[in-house]
Amino acid sequence: MTQDELKALVAKAAIDYVGAGTIIGVGTGSTVNHFIDALALVKDRIAGTVSSSIQSTERLRAHGIPVLDANDVEILSVYIDGADEIDHRGHMIKGGGAALTREKIVADMAAQFVCIVDVSKQVDVLGRFPLPVEVIPMARAQVARRLRQLGGEPTWREGVVTDNGNLILDVRGLKITDPLSMEQEINQWPGVVTCGIFARHKASVCLMGTAQGVQTLRY
Repeated sequence: MTQDELKALVAKAAIDYVGAGTIIGVGTGSTVNHFIDALALVKDRIAGTVSSSIQSTERLRAHGIPVLDANDVEILSVYIDGADEIDHRGHMIKGGGAALTREKIVADMAAQFVCIVDVSKQVDVLGRFPLPVEVIPMARAQVARRLRQLGGEPTWREGVVTDNGNLILDVRGLKITDPLSMEQEINQWPGVVTCGIFARHKASVCLMGTAQGVQTLRY
């Protein structure tokens, strides 16, 4: 199966986690686009969605799926999103699509995080995929210096402005053996909005597309 076919496979499997009458969180990215298309076929089952990006909001609304303001919702039954990397404990790197901050907000609202990925995203140690860090513009250079002190090689993702009006630094060369500790360290630096390590908000379940079908991993 192609990578795109694996993405479609896990996206359809995620529909089983969509409860009747619930409000669900919807992430961002190519795998989530498949999920939104699958959700459109059962859209009358749910009360609405909270979206993690403008891109996903537009796709949801194009399908006639209600998108609610996060401030008007207390809790989500589930948050369904992809990942750029996921380890064997459910820790992830996210933010390749520059939506990491809103993704963390929606994940924080959800009772369960279901991660949908193809098997190429599974790693033993996070860091093969460059770690995105969202920063306010005036802190870009200072945060980059701090990241170099950690042993990383930050690069400004020029031409990209997040939905929140901020910038992204992509950090290569990190071997993230303690995701929770590194997430907490980077997130407390002045000027950092958040980093793309999802350890505090790790996956509850991962639906992983493999040549043998969908593998369900629970953490």
